[in-house]
Amino acid sequence: MYRNLGILAHVDAGKTTLTEQLLYKSGVIREIGSVDDGTTRTDSLLIEKQRGISVRSATASLEWRGEKINIIDTPGHIDFAGEVERCLAALDFAVLVISAPDSIKAHTQNLLSALIEINIPRLIFINKLDMAGSDVSGILVELTRLADKKTVFMPINKPLNEGSDSCGITECNLLSAATQALAEFDEEVAELYLLDEVLSQREVEEKLPKAIFDTKITPVLCGCAKKGLGTDGLLDFIVKYMPHSEYKKTQETSGVIFKIEHDKAMGKIAHIRMFGGSVQNRDIVRVISPDCVSKETNPSENDAVSIEEVPDNKDKISQIRKASGGKFTDAGVVEAGDIAAVCGLTKAKVGSFIGSVSPSVNYPLAHPLLRVRATPADTHPEALPRLANALKELSDEEPYIDAKWENGQSEIVINLTGNIQSEILKSLIEERYNIRADFSPPTVIYRETPSAKGRGIGVYTMPKPCWAVVEFMFEPMPRGYGVSYHGRLPNNQCFYRYQSHIHRSFNTCLEQGLHGWEVTDFKCTLIGGEHHTIHTHPLDFFVATPMAFMNTLVDCGSTLLEPLMKMRIVAPAELSGKLLTKIIQGRGECDAPFTLGDTVTLDAVVPFSEFMDFPAKLAAMSSGRAVCSTCFYGYRECPEGLGADAPRRGADPLDRSKWILWARGALSTEQL
Repeated sequence: MYRNLGILAHVDAGKTTLTEQLLYKSGVIREIGSVDDGTTRTDSLLIEKQRGISVRSATASLEWRGEKINIIDTPGHIDFAGEVERCLAALDFAVLVISAPDSIKAHTQNLLSALIEINIPRLIFINKLDMAGSDVSGILVELTRLADKKTVFMPINKPLNEGSDSCGITECNLLSAATQALAEFDEEVAELYLLDEVLSQREVEEKLPKAIFDTKITPVLCGCAKKGLGTDGLLDFIVKYMPHSEYKKTQETSGVIFKIEHDKAMGKIAHIRMFGGSVQNRDIVRVISPDCVSKETNPSENDAVSIEEVPDNKDKISQIRKASGGKFTDAGVVEAGDIAAVCGLTKAKVGSFIGSVSPSVNYPLAHPLLRVRATPADTHPEALPRLANALKELSDEEPYIDAKWENGQSEIVINLTGNIQSEILKSLIEERYNIRADFSPPTVIYRETPSAKGRGIGVYTMPKPCWAVVEFMFEPMPRGYGVSYHGRLPNNQCFYRYQSHIHRSFNTCLEQGLHGWEVTDFKCTLIGGEHHTIHTHPLDFFVATPMAFMNTLVDCGSTLLEPLMKMRIVAPAELSGKLLTKIIQGRGECDAPFTLGDTVTLDAVVPFSEFMDFPAKLAAMSSGRAVCSTCFYGYRECPEGLGADAPRRGADPLDRSKWILWARGALSTEQL
């Protein structure tokens, strides 16, 4: 039996220090490393040691009171939230670390919302009790407000001498605390609580773990990871009351790949959480691509021909490794409930399953908002392909990079979640591949959506032999809707296998609309199409569908959408008026300021394009006394005259003759 926990936090909350303390307390390491000195076990990359921040998730294993625990230490900076997002599928529960003097930042809110939304059990650890301004009671009030009655926060201990070097903790009466928390939703316990009685130890041990697993209760502990304060109590509570791997165990052999990395000697390494069965060295396993995992849909909307599934891949495991204290050992086997690094799965992708599909979670935490063009500093003809291969490998590890390059293009387009990621990526390329890359100034990633209802057709019947006709109807939908695909034609009008090709090609078309951006928030219906029993080749519909897609967009018109950020500013009160003016001038919307003493807190929603460099400006404006935290908020219509188009990659289907030649391979990218 195992417990798989992820340590989540906003940057600088102390989660890597907490991980280090847990490894030390359990005897895995003999000395405690320092983030500042670059000596922690879970920050292994050179750039992590130099910058003192985590940019990749890292796993470590320990034992406490005979119980096995796997820890996934995740990055805290919002630019690397994709690492956190992918780790959620591997967790039995999360430990959300909050810095006691810093209150709850925007990214912390985002993490808490994710855990609540997808029902991942969680425990809160309020850290840095020794820092001036520590306010545990204030954080508890804010947590309760943010959770909106979706969970009950149950304090396990309380701070003493908060905000000083002599800080300490005192344990709460667990039986009383559990009785009070359970009474919020358990009528029998509520009756007991009203009579001033408490549950017995046996009853608490029976009821509390289930309530935590059902996410009805969220335990809250406080301490100081740097001093080791509260870490023993945290480990004790984890092994006694937090969920273990048996809660998610499956009958069939199944595991999810939550991280990919590359090693010069071992090649691709897939980090796997096993839910059922076991695999061992030299086993041949089925690898199910995330693209092939069927999704449940509303039966009333399931009226389209499904995309033909790509056959499963099979790969041979060469080695199974376990991480402990910064070292890897050859484990030989990974069993149900455990986490390990598996070598040899060359076809593996993040989100792939091995064996069979098991229940999983998906909640977007990262949102690429910047796009840059990458070119090698070296002008040698082979330099660009080498850089393209390096970025393709890094895209395997961080899919949000989504590097795109076609042979013949002079640059590689990549997506970024922030400016810090840009710096880290350049360092990784040089450190790992010995390639110096130049990035263009970043541009904001917009999206686009149909402006009105419309229809369009794509006809590909010349030059023969070919025959494919596709007709779509698009309907705009509300922001955040995404894309849905509908429509099933009679098989004798258009073979179902060809309709599957249309569906697959449609999904590819979404990448570039009239303005060159991803198209979203609309409903597509296949309303017409035909094949020819003699002249149609299956690939003809991959030529006709993009023409139909773009022609439909022309009929609808396309509206640019700009990304928004939710921003929280904590600043000296005298800056309140100046900050409100900045937000309004930047087309932002702000809640009423909250003033406490000589400090003001502002919550605002702002367009990303206007506030990309706002943190630096805020620091200068306030002489470093103000702080700003942000998280992605959504998209809205971009005002006319603002925004920008993106250069199209490949031929434009609206240029029919060039498109057909390019799609058939008769025209190269260089000739466009």
